[in-house]
Amino acid sequence: MTIDFHTHIFPDDLAPKALSALLSNINGIYPPVTDGTKNSLLKNMNEWGIDISVVQPVITKQSQTLNINKWAKSICSDRLISFGGIYPHTDDYKRDIDFVVDLGLKGLKFHAEYQNFNLDDPKMLKIYDYALSRGLIILHHAGFDPGYPAPYKSSPKQFAKIVDAMRGGVIIAAHLGGHAQWDDVEKYLTGKNIYLDTAMGFEYFSHEQFLRIVKGHGADKILFASDSPWSSAKEEINTIKSLPLSEQETEMILGLNAKRILNI
Repeated sequence: MTIDFHTHIFPDDLAPKALSALLSNINGIYPPVTDGTKNSLLKNMNEWGIDISVVQPVITKQSQTLNINKWAKSICSDRLISFGGIYPHTDDYKRDIDFVVDLGLKGLKFHAEYQNFNLDDPKMLKIYDYALSRGLIILHHAGFDPGYPAPYKSSPKQFAKIVDAMRGGVIIAAHLGGHAQWDDVEKYLTGKNIYLDTAMGFEYFSHEQFLRIVKGHGADKILFASDSPWSSAKEEINTIKSLPLSEQETEMILGLNAKRILNI
């Protein structure tokens, strides 16, 4: 089974506008591989042998909370699993997290740059702790984002801090723990109780560094991800399969780890 743990799509009527706005924000440096719709993602999945994709919506306004989470629930199927989201500056994070849980969604996506918070802000630790206590998985954007200037609001050192502060649960740092911060991933995160996804990585970090991180951190805590539409899952899969990993390590990264933590 192949599971892409990090993808983005939008409601059909909003997809053209959303994709255009995001492309403008990043100056078009990542050519999209889908048109931002569910059917376009499913087409790529069928062609590239991907069994399940996990959709990661980002809520940037409190007013989006109900509609985005309801839409996330509506697209779930045997091929798509959508996480939910909350607005970090909400007036009642427990209410909003409970709503996501009641919908039956499996996790929350956070993006410190888009949502304007510091990863290890004490108020965020309370949000993470409650979400994890309700059985939700937490996935964070990590590190560099082309739409925002440095210094970035997340780092491997901050991830290490929040993981140490939590009492268990599944936390995932996208982009192998911090896009363009992989030396610090090796320094601060290897061996910690955190999962790392591979989204948009192989164009940027070396194969040698990836293999070092896998060895130091454990293949059982690495999740294949593409960040579709911003990267080609086909190319990412081919790269993983080409690396000197054992068959078991490759299978864990491409799907078995995701299957385990998603409980499917």
